[in-house]
Amino acid sequence: MNKKYIRPSDDEIRKKLSELEYDVTQRNATERPFTSDLNDNFQEGIYVDIVTGEPLFSSKDKFDAGCGWPSFTKPLVDDHIVEKIDTSYRMIRTEVRSKYGDSHLGHVFSDGPRDMGGLRYCINGAALRFIRKEDLEKEGYGDYLKSFE
Repeated sequence: MNKKYIRPSDDEIRKKLSELEYDVTQRNATERPFTSDLNDNFQEGIYVDIVTGEPLFSSKDKFDAGCGWPSFTKPLVDDHIVEKIDTSYRMIRTEVRSKYGDSHLGHVFSDGPRDMGGLRYCINGAALRFIRKEDLEKEGYGDYLKSFE
């Protein structure tokens, strides 16, 4: 779990990502609700930053918030998440970004399940790549297999 995650150059990011993925992660855009396949994905596995691959969330902490975006009660690795105050659109919210990629992921709200800490990390599916539990080892995330035992 000590793997280093490096942010690629902007040219590399542009080549790697779709227009939507780039707009969300690099320009702080928000995908339309209920458009990401990851919203309805409840397979076992982890969600990583689409830009750097840094592990961000686990399927064990995912829940259906009914909001149209993948929602989690907590990060997989606290140190891989950066929270910033966001005052855009005349609102005060807490933006969530990946630490190493500095990718815009979404926002965190205090209306999550009370019995699981009360937080709802509302995350754009376009900012994430899902890695199934069965593929963790071959994708280089084998250290996270133990969390599914």
